[in-house]
Amino acid sequence: MIVSVFRYGPGRDGPEPHVHHLHTDAFYVLEGTLELPLGPELQPVYAEPGTLVAAPPNLAHTFRNSSNAHTTFLNIHAPSVHFGDEIRGIPNSQFEQYPVPEDGGRPFADGIVSRPGDGERLEDRSTTIVKTAGERTDGHLAVYETVLPPRAAGPPMHHHRRTAEVFYVLDGIFDFTLAGSSVIAEPHACVYIPPGVVHTFANDGDIDARFLTIGGPAGVEAFIREAVHADRSALAELGRQHDTYLDT
Repeated sequence: MIVSVFRYGPGRDGPEPHVHHLHTDAFYVLEGTLELPLGPELQPVYAEPGTLVAAPPNLAHTFRNSSNAHTTFLNIHAPSVHFGDEIRGIPNSQFEQYPVPEDGGRPFADGIVSRPGDGERLEDRSTTIVKTAGERTDGHLAVYETVLPPRAAGPPMHHHRRTAEVFYVLDGIFDFTLAGSSVIAEPHACVYIPPGVVHTFANDGDIDARFLTIGGPAGVEAFIREAVHADRSALAELGRQHDTYLDT
């Protein structure tokens, strides 16, 4: 998985319409408006801040800034399939991108468009809004927003054996604990946690703090969904079922 931040000027076009066969390509808008044509008819979606748009494998898509102001967005490739090499200009990067097939590819309805406030809302010590989950992205990707109230702790120390996570701070300040070290993350900070690294987080501030979690491959969101209604004594076993190992 790779997460990139792009800032496009007014009227700037993106790539030609294309598909990917082996990964999901997703966009989360931070500032301005991003136009994302999707599906066989390249139906335009206009995404404003807080909107997630994702194209699973074989869904035709492209993007552009058709507005008269700058737009800033996160671009997520899960798995990365050499996208990092591609944007660095490394020759023969082997990034897997293909022209739109003659049949147009998957239908528009297979795309994910999750606008601000959209998604499955889960209430516990924190509020989590699942913008997309593995069942919509062929298991490649889950994206969710979490709001943690003031002076609140996050989950117990834990790690994932398969899933890598990227936390992008939207509002407030978080204290991340990573393998025993503390990292203070302010708005626009990006924290990457590879598989196997023990971690947790807390909001030590006086206001709500909000971040975006990007997980690939998907699966951890299923633990969050089920943990809301589970008995605390069952959390360890439930976590193991969804690649979340509690370090207690």
